[in-house]
Amino acid sequence: MSDSDETDVLRELASLPTVTSPRVSPDGETIALYYDVTGRNELHLFDPDTERLTQLSDGEVPRSVRAGFEWDPSGDRLFYHRDESGDEQHDVWAMTLDGESEPIVEMEGQIRLQDVSEDGETLLFGSNRDGQMNLYRHDLPSGETTKLTDYERATGAGELSPVGERIAYATNETEAYENSDVYVADADGSNPRNLAIGETGAEARPIDWAPDGDRLLVSDNTTDLSRSGIVDLSAGVDDASVTWFGGDEHTESPSGFLPGGDRLVANRVEGTAVVPVIYDAEAGESRALSFPDGVARPIVDDTLADGRLLTYLTTSSRRPELVAYDLDADEFERVFEAEYGPFDPGDFVEPEVVAFDSDGVPETPARAVDRDSYGEFEIEGLLFDAGRRPSPLVVNPHGGPRALDLQRFSYRVQFLLSRGYSVLQVNYRGSAGRGREFVEELYGDWGGAEQGDVATGAEHVLDRYDWLDEDRVAVYGGSYGGYSANWQLVQYPDLYAAGVTWVGVSDLFDMYENTMPHFRTELMVKNLGEPDANEDVYRERSPVNHVENLDAPLLIVHGVNDPRVPVSQARILRDALDDAGFEEGVDYEYEELGEEGHGSGDIDQKIRSLELLDDFLDRRIGAERTAVASIDD
Repeated sequence: MSDSDETDVLRELASLPTVTSPRVSPDGETIALYYDVTGRNELHLFDPDTERLTQLSDGEVPRSVRAGFEWDPSGDRLFYHRDESGDEQHDVWAMTLDGESEPIVEMEGQIRLQDVSEDGETLLFGSNRDGQMNLYRHDLPSGETTKLTDYERATGAGELSPVGERIAYATNETEAYENSDVYVADADGSNPRNLAIGETGAEARPIDWAPDGDRLLVSDNTTDLSRSGIVDLSAGVDDASVTWFGGDEHTESPSGFLPGGDRLVANRVEGTAVVPVIYDAEAGESRALSFPDGVARPIVDDTLADGRLLTYLTTSSRRPELVAYDLDADEFERVFEAEYGPFDPGDFVEPEVVAFDSDGVPETPARAVDRDSYGEFEIEGLLFDAGRRPSPLVVNPHGGPRALDLQRFSYRVQFLLSRGYSVLQVNYRGSAGRGREFVEELYGDWGGAEQGDVATGAEHVLDRYDWLDEDRVAVYGGSYGGYSANWQLVQYPDLYAAGVTWVGVSDLFDMYENTMPHFRTELMVKNLGEPDANEDVYRERSPVNHVENLDAPLLIVHGVNDPRVPVSQARILRDALDDAGFEEGVDYEYEELGEEGHGSGDIDQKIRSLELLDDFLDRRIGAERTAVASIDD
C-alpha cells in the first residue's frame, strides 16, 4: 500500500458525516438533527417522507455536541446551545426554520437547557452562573429569568409538568456525596419536597412527566441494578406511591413515556449491547425490541406522524443511522441511512467479547502503588482483531469513568484496525452497566483496582492470542481514559511500549481546583472525597507524581478550551517530565489544540487528531503492513 492510499483511508474515514441528537417535531412530520456533512456540526431538518435534508445553521452551533436542542412546541423554531470554540459555556438561542437566530438566555457560566413548557412560554435550564449548577426559569413573553433553586450540590434533570404548575429535579442534601434524590417543587421553586423514593446513598432522578401531570417517571438504583419507576402523585406528595419496572437481571435506564402515557421505554444493558424495552404502565408487561447487537436508543419525546418510534441505531460495523420502529409489526425501517463513502459495513471489524477474572492486581509489577488484592470480578471487554500477523495491540480504556464500551461504531477504533493495530477495550470495575455496587468499587480508589483490571485484560489477551505482539503494546485514551493511559504507563511500565493521553487527567489537586463547579462535586468529591480530608489519595493517585516510572514514549494532546479537564493538566504533566529529565521530542511529545475543548466534531479536527495518533504510533511501535483483509484493501 502506498503512503497516498493510507492517507486516503485516514481522510475518507474521518470525513464520513455523522448524525447526532435527533428530535422529532411536535407534528411528527420533520426530524431535526445535528449533522456534519459540511465538515462542521450543523443543525439540519430532515423530511422522512421525501428524504429531503435542509441545513439550518451556518457555524452558530457548537463544534462538538455536549448539549442538545429542543423544539418549540409550536414547531416553528428550535432552542439550541451556543458556545465559543468548545468552551461549553453555553447560552441559549432560538433558530427559526428559515435559519434566523436570536439570543434567548445569555449569562455568565454554563447553561444547559433541560425542558420547554407545553405552551412554549417557559424554558427550564441549569446554570452555574453563581458557582454551583442550579435551576432557572426563563419566561419567554417577558424575557425575565428567575433562579429557582440554590443548593450547594449540583442540581439537574429538571422536568416541567405538562401544565407547568410543578417542576421535578434531582439534587443531594445528604452527607453521602454519592446520593441523589428526586424533588418536586412548585413552578417558582417554592415548597420543594424530597420524594424519598430510594435509600440514602442510592441515585434517583426524574425522567419524564406523564401527560396527566400526576405521574412521574423516575430512575433509581437502590436495589443495585438501575430500574424504572412511576411515582403516582395524584393523592399528593405525602401519599405518593411507586410502581417499579425492571432492574431484576439487567441495568435499565428509563427514557420516557410514549405519547398517551400508557407505555414507557427503558434502555436495557445486556453485556456490551443496549436493547430498548417497552413496558405497559398499568400491567407491567414488557417486551424487548428486535435490533442487531449494538446500541439502539429510541427518541421518545414524539413519535413520527405515522406512529412509528424514531430510534438511533449503531453497531461496531454499522455507522449511526436513524430507523423507524413499528411497534405493532415489531420491525424497523431505515429512514436516515449512514454515509459510507468508499467503504461498506462489511469492511469494518466486529469485536469478540472477552471475559476474564481480575482481583485488580495483574502479574505485571506495580511501580507507583502496591496492593495485595482487591475483590475479584469477572471483567468483560471487546477485542478487535486487525488481522495482521503479528499484530501490535492498542489498549483503549474508556472515559467517564462511569461509562462503558459498547458495540457501537468508532471511527478511531476502525482507523487503528486499518493500520494493523488490534484494539482492546476493557469495562473495568467502576464502569456503568453492571449496577451500583460495581460502580462504587471505584469510589476512593482511582488509580487502583480499575487500573489493575485494564492491565489484567491486556495480560489476558496477550497470553491467550499468540498472534498479538507483546513487545508492541500501546495504551491510548481520552478524558478519564487519558488518566488511565497516564496511570498505566507509570504503574505498569513493563507492559507498554508507548502511550497516548488525550485531554487526560494528570494532577488530581489541580483537577479539583480548575474543573467546572458541578464536576468538582459530582465527579471529584463524589469519587475521591474532599482533598483536604483525603490528601494522601489525591497525591498518591496523581500520575504526575510518579513520572519517574515512565519507560515508554508518551504523546500528550489537549484542547486549550477544555472546561472539563483543563489544559493545565497537560501543562503540569509536561513540566513534571521536563523537571525529571525527560526530553521533549524524544521521551515525550506535546500538542495543544487551539479552538478546541474536550474534543471536537469538526472533520478537519478529526483528521488532525488521527494524523497525530497515526504518526506517533507508526514511529513508536509501527504496525507491519502485511497483506490482510481490511478497509485498506
